[in-house]
Amino acid sequence: MKYEVCLVEGAGTNVQKKAGLLSKNITIFGRRTSIRLEREMWKALHDIAKRENCSIHDICSLVSIRKDSGSSLTAAIRVFIMLYYKASSTEQGHMEAGHGDFKRMKARAGVYSTSTQRQESRSERVA
Repeated sequence: MKYEVCLVEGAGTNVQKKAGLLSKNITIFGRRTSIRLEREMWKALHDIAKRENCSIHDICSLVSIRKDSGSSLTAAIRVFIMLYYKASSTEQGHMEAGHGDFKRMKARAGVYSTSTQRQESRSERVA
């Protein structure tokens, strides 16, 4: 089972939660297909659809039209979600979220060493 460290303010320090990909069916211009996204990406996609008064199928169809031919639909959806939220972010919002202080970001992630390099897990040290 995979775990990830939650970097969201207010979620508590070093909160771990299950991470993984969820497969769901979507319809793109009447054609059913399945994509795999992280829970957080599905939540973001649903939130965007609600805000835009459309379905996730509508959004995925739009992304499908605009994506680069060399990119997968799943990757294009992730980029769309990031760009959607990036376009709506403001300096005031960043300040309220406590952005701009890497030490604080590391503390929220439960990383207290001075190095930002990946730390060996216990299983790696034992091996």
